[in-house]
Amino acid sequence: MTDIDEAVAVCFVVSIDDENLGAFNSCDGLGCEVVMEQREEGGSNGVVWQLPTRMKYSNVKLSRPVTSASARILRYFTEMASGVKRRTATIEARTQEGTVIARWALTGVIPVRWTGPQLSADSPKVATETLELAHHGFLAPGAGA
Repeated sequence: MTDIDEAVAVCFVVSIDDENLGAFNSCDGLGCEVVMEQREEGGSNGVVWQLPTRMKYSNVKLSRPVTSASARILRYFTEMASGVKRRTATIEARTQEGTVIARWALTGVIPVRWTGPQLSADSPKVATETLELAHHGFLAPGAGA
């Protein structure tokens, strides 16, 4: 199997502070960007300086069919009612055989949204759920998580 083949059929296993939330079949939003500020130089009409200001991280959205592991997400949200506690999350991309091919550790994680299944007798679709996480950035590989 080549590296390209490994990245085609993956699942994403998510843990929050060592509590396994289970496997997800979709992960969207892993990324960051440097916010740039433009400054025009006085006296030089042809120069606009591009200055980096801060890092910005997008929310991560994870989706999967509803399973028995869904109760773990609801328990995670319920804990938020007694106070917000930022945690560390680990997202592992795994092959169908369970081999980890990539790992991301996120710091300062809080859940911002859970969307449960839309159930209807008229539309026999797979019941899915989506978990959305906000975070303060990535931990360096091998650090912490």
